[in-house]
Amino acid sequence: MARASSARFAIAIGVLFALQLPSVARADDPPPGPTTDDPPPPAPKTDEDAPTAPADAHERTKTVEPIAVEPPPEKITFSADPIADGGIILGAAAFAGILELINGTGEIRPQEISPTFDRSKLLWIDRDAADQSLDASSRLTSNIGLFVAVGFAALDPVLTGVREKHVQAALVDGLIYAEAIAITWGITNLAKMAVRRPRPRAYIEAELHKNDPTYSNAETDSSLSFFSGHASMTATVATVASYLAFARSPGTYRPWLTLGVGTALTTFVSIERVRAGAHFPTDVIAGAIAGIGVGIIVAHVHRSEDVKQRRIWIGFNPERDRGGSIQLGGMF
Repeated sequence: MARASSARFAIAIGVLFALQLPSVARADDPPPGPTTDDPPPPAPKTDEDAPTAPADAHERTKTVEPIAVEPPPEKITFSADPIADGGIILGAAAFAGILELINGTGEIRPQEISPTFDRSKLLWIDRDAADQSLDASSRLTSNIGLFVAVGFAALDPVLTGVREKHVQAALVDGLIYAEAIAITWGITNLAKMAVRRPRPRAYIEAELHKNDPTYSNAETDSSLSFFSGHASMTATVATVASYLAFARSPGTYRPWLTLGVGTALTTFVSIERVRAGAHFPTDVIAGAIAGIGVGIIVAHVHRSEDVKQRRIWIGFNPERDRGGSIQLGGMF
């Protein structure tokens, strides 16, 4: 009797234990198929579906370069924010315009060149500019070159709209040109007022009045040599035009033609400003460098390709027992 009770108790425990465990499929049993109530299985994830790695992700400690979430598009596009870009344009233009008005009042006294100043102390590349016969026509030709550059900045967005058959593309290019020109104008006037370097013609005039104790230079414009506004503005337009051409028409002759003509025009304007006695060679070189820098940066930050990574980055890559390395990178 006790043996039968023990058997029934063991059977009951076994049934309860079996109900608490999931069923185990045999190796030769087919896998259970999804029921109508079960959700569909998720699709396998690819690299393009991967989310952006968080800032504290382990993989970010191994490289200074940002990780692209998705590949860049085949065609580079540009975008602009009318409010932000419009504010920058108005602010930079207003700032430059105020400085222009102040410089035109004559209230800022130029630096007087000492009668005993030895012009051999000038940089070797600048000495001939202070000892030359001024070309009266160079002032006019340099102005014409600048007007050609500014005119192209107004025409090129229209041509973009025709080529792209897109009105917004024309508006964006127009904003890029306007913003680059306004910023360059402001930086140029600020540098002129801060440095107040005498123009070459001021050195020539001071040399002619070397023995005149009553001579005094009171013209503000005579000390606005550094750096050249003609060179900086022309270089800015040429740089923006070349950047947009390489981005919008890759693999064609147009970008190289734009770069060549822009470089030639900037060089021509710069030489004519030196021949007119308005600037030293270092003034036009500095102006061209400033214009190129502004043009590249302004055009570059308006790229709108849908890549979730920084286009310009600075990173530090630590290396065990060897310090580390600093890397500056960018994407063109």
